[in-house]
Amino acid sequence: MTTTSGALRVVKQPEAGMDLAAAEQAAADFIAALGVDLDAESLQDTPGRMARAYAELFTPRPFDLTTFPNDEGYDELVLARSIPIRSVCEHHLLPFVGVAHVGYLPGSRILGLSKLARIVEHFACRPQVQERLTKQIADWLNEQLHPKGVGVVIDAEHTCMTLRGVQATGSTTVTSTLLGTLRADPRSRQEFFSLTGVNR
Repeated sequence: MTTTSGALRVVKQPEAGMDLAAAEQAAADFIAALGVDLDAESLQDTPGRMARAYAELFTPRPFDLTTFPNDEGYDELVLARSIPIRSVCEHHLLPFVGVAHVGYLPGSRILGLSKLARIVEHFACRPQVQERLTKQIADWLNEQLHPKGVGVVIDAEHTCMTLRGVQATGSTTVTSTLLGTLRADPRSRQEFFSLTGVNR
């Protein structure tokens, strides 16, 4: 992450460089090992498509974390609801999809609203577990924005649970992280959950 023109430039640095050619070969070996005939015309390009698809899932777009002075002293909840979220379960590398509700009680600065969705995407674009993802979003907002409180709720369907194993079609998982006033004050906590539509 770098700072340019007063804004924090947020870029995910991969631990190791992506090698799409190696990923394509590994995908071909994987598919063939499962007994799928890759000689069929419709499947010949599948390993490359698979490699590029996972590369896209693991690569968030860079963005500038722009904040602005809270000149009016706004002290009520700011909440972005139903932010689309897609990630990949780190246990089976199968997708999970759903929505994130992200809110905060401003301190001295407010955040550009689109950046709440960008932050969700930033942490979702990697192999994840939903519990960690929820906490990473909340902790990072808390560290960067220094608000009076932060709340994050994620409601997602995990295909590792709906398409395999128990095959619990239609089930979703809800996780939440509350920090600061949203955790300590029962009224603020209730307001947050009420506005997100989560009954707790």
